[in-house]
Amino acid sequence: MENNIKNKTVRGVFWSSIERFSVQGVQFVLGIIIARLLEPSDYGIIGMLAIFLAVSQTVIDSGFSSALIRKQDRTEIDFSTVFYFNIFIGIVFYLILFFVSPVIALFFKTPILEDLVKVVALNLLFNSLAIVQRTKLTIQVDFKTQTKVSLIAVLLSGIVGLIMAYVGLGIWALAFQSVLNAGLNVVFLCFFSRWKPLWVFSIRSFKELFSYGSKLLLSALIDTLYNNIYTIIIGKLFRASDLGNYTRANQFAQFPSSNLTEVFHRVAFPMLSDIQHNDEKLKMIYRQYLRMAAFIIFPLMCGFAAVASPFIMFILTEKWIGIVPLLQLLCFSYMLYPVHAINLNLLQVKGRSDLFLKLEVMKKCIGTAILCVTIPFGISGMCIGGIFTSIIGLVINTHYTGKIISIGFFRQMIDLLPILFSSLSMFFIVYFITSLIQDCFIGLLVGFLSGVVYYALLNIIIKSKEMKLIIGLINFRGK
Repeated sequence: MENNIKNKTVRGVFWSSIERFSVQGVQFVLGIIIARLLEPSDYGIIGMLAIFLAVSQTVIDSGFSSALIRKQDRTEIDFSTVFYFNIFIGIVFYLILFFVSPVIALFFKTPILEDLVKVVALNLLFNSLAIVQRTKLTIQVDFKTQTKVSLIAVLLSGIVGLIMAYVGLGIWALAFQSVLNAGLNVVFLCFFSRWKPLWVFSIRSFKELFSYGSKLLLSALIDTLYNNIYTIIIGKLFRASDLGNYTRANQFAQFPSSNLTEVFHRVAFPMLSDIQHNDEKLKMIYRQYLRMAAFIIFPLMCGFAAVASPFIMFILTEKWIGIVPLLQLLCFSYMLYPVHAINLNLLQVKGRSDLFLKLEVMKKCIGTAILCVTIPFGISGMCIGGIFTSIIGLVINTHYTGKIISIGFFRQMIDLLPILFSSLSMFFIVYFITSLIQDCFIGLLVGFLSGVVYYALLNIIIKSKEMKLIIGLINFRGK
């Protein structure tokens, strides 16, 4: 059984990584090209819609994806029930946004938002049609198919968006690119998955799944509202260009952290769910996931913060220089994101969606209080507050994880501190080196290479367990 878990894990991580980083990599490159053609204010205006779309999408899913993955005796009736519910909620929320679009435009004092909402909200309809297909593929640990679907969709939609930006359509290039991407995902998921829903909606199935998923829904709503409250405040109190700088900085900072965390989450959740009743095996594999995620993400975020200035100057040009300090702060804020996610993952695996909700309420109350205190200090002050919020949230998450499987804050810190110290030491070295180099391209190249060499050599010298684990997984994959 252990070899089977290891084989599925390696295969899942491999294809999930390919999917996330091939798709996000293409989006990243296309986004950079489009950003060079557009202005920060264009991204600021799109950013004003983020909270409305994010909340709507969260309700559409309603926690059913996690409920289906965790349920051991799931049936086609369960899948069909979720499918029809998702479509119904998608239509409802599209209509809500359609009719409140004038209010949204009035709130932000940006008239173009009225028409923009009506177009961008089509994402909700398309995404509601694709949730079950993606969930089925995730249960099967089939990220290869998801890679094909996502990559084709992002390539085609990205090319269309790039052409629209080039011919001067401005903000509409971003809007149509996102809608086309969502639509193509639905088309190709239906084609590759070959799944068809039954003509049935089971009230019993709905109640059973919703009893678990509803708590995750409330947790996700709280998390979504909190994560987007920065956008609302910046969009309301500051200029559209300031919001554009924050939006792009946030997207850059999230790119390595969120994507790698998502890779581990998508593989870890179904795998850990399979062994949810074997606590000893669960502890062992859980700690391996935690160390592996930190070993990769901590140095990436520290290194990214160190080369932020030459990176932005080379990639986006000087007109986006306002991103740099925000990007550096957000990198440190998101560095702990995988540790948060894996701890919360365990609560879902153990069926403690009630505790999951309790923690979200507790952390968001603390985070909101810190946000209110930091608003007078500007956007940078708000980002610094986010770092403190992340640290406090980690203490809370690990406290409750310790109660469930006896791997609490101190045990996890013992595992992670060597990785954290080696990553931070790399940050100071790379930051010092790049500050001495005037040319942005050379600074970026030298900073990247020096960071990789230093981190690798340091972990070889100290004989880090994580380095041995990754080498072992690579060797296993090659057999």
